[in-house]
Amino acid sequence: MSDEAPARELKQRSSPETLRLRRVTPSFTVGDVSESLAFYRDVMGFIVDEIWEHEGRRVGAALVAGSVTLLLNEDDGKAGTDRNKGQGFRLHLSTAQDVDVLASYVRERGVELHEGPTDMPWGARAFTVIDPDGFKLTVAAER
Repeated sequence: MSDEAPARELKQRSSPETLRLRRVTPSFTVGDVSESLAFYRDVMGFIVDEIWEHEGRRVGAALVAGSVTLLLNEDDGKAGTDRNKGQGFRLHLSTAQDVDVLASYVRERGVELHEGPTDMPWGARAFTVIDPDGFKLTVAAER
């Protein structure tokens, strides 16, 4: 009897080769980085990895939750400061944690849930919140 692992079958790659990614790191342009930082850290539970300053002013941050990194960058105003930054965008966040407990945690910090928690047709339980700039975050766990 051999201790060697069975040989893996190699799949033929397309030509040209298709895109293969390892991770995605969303970067949100926000109206007020301090306000967004407070939302993601104090309400959602992200951990601050880095804070970026320029000329003594906070202009961005890198946040981490589990294996997910989220970047926040303060709007420089070049495209207009009144634009709706989060319109038409939703970030789906997967967790193994209890979604109802996480939703309660968010509500206890004074943030109203946009949707849920509810059982979704694809087999997950999820809730959605909207950040200060209108970005929708859906937090879901398999049932």
